[in-house]
Amino acid sequence: MSKKETLKIIRPSGKREESFFELVYEVARQIPKGRVTSYGAIAACLGTKLSARMVGWAMNGAGKVKPKVPAHRVVNRNGMLTGRHHFSPPEKMQQLLEKEKVKVENDTVVDFERLFWDPAKELL
Repeated sequence: MSKKETLKIIRPSGKREESFFELVYEVARQIPKGRVTSYGAIAACLGTKLSARMVGWAMNGAGKVKPKVPAHRVVNRNGMLTGRHHFSPPEKMQQLLEKEKVKVENDTVVDFERLFWDPAKELL
């Protein structure tokens, strides 16, 4: 992170102390059913737009977190299901999206731009 960029602290849950991963999970829990967002959009919402990879790491561990985190709704900036290999079986990410009426072809969300949910616009 450069000197010009600083972590903008937001407290979605109102807790005093939260880790970056907990903030990521809090944003991800607010993604509406049938919509998707990207790792980069979550990072930008948290004031760390260059931390998309860290958001991905958070999503990798989301399966063990309570309350549940809908990690299947987080895809890459092109709508690709790049996190699918962290689901068991890998097809589960697509199955969960399709259960919410999100069409997926070739591991990519169909009509991604229309279904994209931008937390920076929706939450702030």
